[in-house]
Amino acid sequence: MIAQFTHDASLLRQALLDLFFPPRCVVCRQIGEWFCAPCRQAINRILPPICQQCGRPLNRTDCPYCQKLPLQINGTRAVAFFEGSVRQAIHALKYNHRPELARPLGALLSDYFSAHPIPADALVPIPLHPEREHARGYNQARLLAQELGRHSNLPVWNDVLTRTRHTRPQVELDAVDRRDNVHDAFVATERVTGARILLIDDVCTTGATMDACGQALQARAAKSVWGLAVARSR
Repeated sequence: MIAQFTHDASLLRQALLDLFFPPRCVVCRQIGEWFCAPCRQAINRILPPICQQCGRPLNRTDCPYCQKLPLQINGTRAVAFFEGSVRQAIHALKYNHRPELARPLGALLSDYFSAHPIPADALVPIPLHPEREHARGYNQARLLAQELGRHSNLPVWNDVLTRTRHTRPQVELDAVDRRDNVHDAFVATERVTGARILLIDDVCTTGATMDACGQALQARAAKSVWGLAVARSR
């Protein structure tokens, strides 16, 4: 009852805000939506053939990335390349305090998940360090996981994975340093034992962060660990 009231109050508040301050697409600036349908359609989606582990497009039999730095988790997937309109939308979500963009970006995850099912019992967002989450005001991965959970009816486990130390921003580092940067930076609870976990994030670059989270989950005997992101770098 309380949860429904809170949800209804949130919808009413958003409706009033939209009435007086109508949404404007963060990409093309057209009024109507925060990330409009034409700009969503313009994203460069990742199409098969892809590597069955890291999810990168393949133009040969073996994946050169996985040969060099193989993932320890079952695999990662992403909806689109981190460029163009989707890059602008994700940047606005993360750095311009636009949490409302989690809804259309989460819908991209939902559409992908429906078309390309991944075995999962629960969704687990990649955690931010508490200091970074406090500074941002929210964890964008958690918002995305909530949207995917709403569409897929999968539970979102927000409290099973913790970032235990403040790491350098991954964007500053190369592939090898990214792995070193997040090594042993996460711990998981026993709740994940025997569960099929789907990690959720906004961007996957080398997969180092998801892999580090996955190893923490595997240490607690998770049955399987996959990762799904809105976008990934080429």
